[in-house]
Amino acid sequence: MTTAPRLAPLYLAGFTTAFGAHGIAAALGAETDDIGWTLLAFGFALALYDLAEVLLKPLFGALSDRVGVRPVIIGGLLAFAAFSVVGAVVPGMVGLVIGRFGQGAAASAFSPSSSAAVARLTDDATRGKYFGRYGSWKSLGYALGPLLGAVLVVWGGLPALFWALAALGLVAAAWVAVAVPHVPVLPRKRVTLVDLGRELVAPGFLVPTLVLAATTGALAVAVGFLPLLGRQAGLDTVWSMAIVTVLAIASSVAQPLVGSAHDRGRVSVRGGTVGGLLLIAVGIALSAVTDHPAALIATALLVGLGVGAATPVAFSHLAASTPPERMGRTMGSAELGRELGDAGGPLVAGAVATASVPGVGLGVVAVLTAGAGVLAAVGTRRFRDS
Repeated sequence: MTTAPRLAPLYLAGFTTAFGAHGIAAALGAETDDIGWTLLAFGFALALYDLAEVLLKPLFGALSDRVGVRPVIIGGLLAFAAFSVVGAVVPGMVGLVIGRFGQGAAASAFSPSSSAAVARLTDDATRGKYFGRYGSWKSLGYALGPLLGAVLVVWGGLPALFWALAALGLVAAAWVAVAVPHVPVLPRKRVTLVDLGRELVAPGFLVPTLVLAATTGALAVAVGFLPLLGRQAGLDTVWSMAIVTVLAIASSVAQPLVGSAHDRGRVSVRGGTVGGLLLIAVGIALSAVTDHPAALIATALLVGLGVGAATPVAFSHLAASTPPERMGRTMGSAELGRELGDAGGPLVAGAVATASVPGVGLGVVAVLTAGAGVLAAVGTRRFRDS
């Protein structure tokens, strides 16, 4: 097995994909008037990154099983940097569409392959801790991406943000090439569509993927709605964004701690996943009934802690339930579930809020998250507390 410094480049890769998704998405709104888009074009540009990931993550995950995770990670990061340069130097809608979709396609390569590498380079005694560290960096990218993206856009416009992402991709690629060890390709048996269907509905895959989708969806809702509610409560922009920072810090601190506790048998699969989802549901429900600043901070803490509890345990259980020779394919399919949650959570909250008020939209997300917790409890009933 490997040591923490040799996995650190994978954490940066996780941060890169999350920052690329959410940093640009938040920054685009500030530039819309200058570029002169229609609302339809704006929505299309926002969706390109996620669309590419939904289409390609399972394919690149399977490719990493065939050629090895390290080449796919490095190639994906280099492609991410290249498409970021396109977004920076090609003006107008053309450059943005090519850059945005290309970034998403590149992230589809290095994101599931990085998860698979963490799984392959750790063992049952350390997997939770290292997935906790990987998840904490990814959560930082999700939560801090909008803030960092806004700062870069204010300083130098969208090109500055694209240049920063290009530099981040290059640094991560070089670090992976130097520090991450070779992961051997293992012999694989032939898989039929029936076999693939059985894998996708097996509890060892379905339950952690459901948990990851629910946590990512709730995280996306919280990152989007907490600043909005903060402004409605009378906070200025800086303090509204600071609430998201609370969420990011709580999640980043909790994930390695919970992952390590899971490795030592102090947090079970059921306790981590179900408990985390219930914390998230309570936090979202709190912001649904009141937008008082203290309640919003409590929501950020509860959601951050819930994400921090559920994510490393779910990833660790998914890795432990997957044969090493198909780790990439499984992680790619699980990452697809996360992308669907990332897109579906804000979509549900926004649609319901548009038809009623934001509190009702958040309430629906809280109920759905709690429902996912119930399903996870049923799905993990066969696992005993360690």
